[in-house]
Amino acid sequence: MLTLYTMPGTCSLAANIAAAWVDAPVTIHNLRRGDHKKPEYLAINPKGQVPALQFEDGDVLTEVTAILGWLGATYGDEAFARDTRLGRKEAEALSYMSSEVHATYKPHFAPQTFADSEGAREEVRRKSYEKLAVHYARMNDHLVANGGAWYLGEQSFADAFLYVLERWIEGVPLSIGDYPALKAHRVRMEADAGVLTALRRQEMQTIGSA
Repeated sequence: MLTLYTMPGTCSLAANIAAAWVDAPVTIHNLRRGDHKKPEYLAINPKGQVPALQFEDGDVLTEVTAILGWLGATYGDEAFARDTRLGRKEAEALSYMSSEVHATYKPHFAPQTFADSEGAREEVRRKSYEKLAVHYARMNDHLVANGGAWYLGEQSFADAFLYVLERWIEGVPLSIGDYPALKAHRVRMEADAGVLTALRRQEMQTIGSA
């Protein structure tokens, strides 16, 4: 049995959704805020981050995009196979969402790592929100160009990560209403059985059409 370490409000939700979609045999270990920095978890993932996927032999896989790739390759059918055009585009989309969009949230979540004074931190936050607005507009346009239902035109793990980003926007001074395709996508995702299972396993609630 695999153990997937998650925590409410984090990108680990994407891995949880993916596991539900491919019916992977995982046990969800949902950490409380702060538990990811305790010695017990640091012994599993010294980075002190989630998600982490622990195998029966004790080996651990970290980084959400790596976990998504492994889940798709191991348990996914043709819809989640990486040796297809969709799979290639999925890898590209996940790389963008993780290395660019997710990374742009860092000044919001931890401004103290970028500046010392509160004034400087506020400037860092403001710049990050400007960049996020560009990212959300780009993702909204990409979704529209691919038909609006799924980010790549067909269901993929990119939709799981996109849903995380569609939730996070509620915590910054941007409005999901300015990105109607993303808002509609979030509503559809919250009607998906796998998404609802993942939310329940992480003790999280839907956002709804707000």
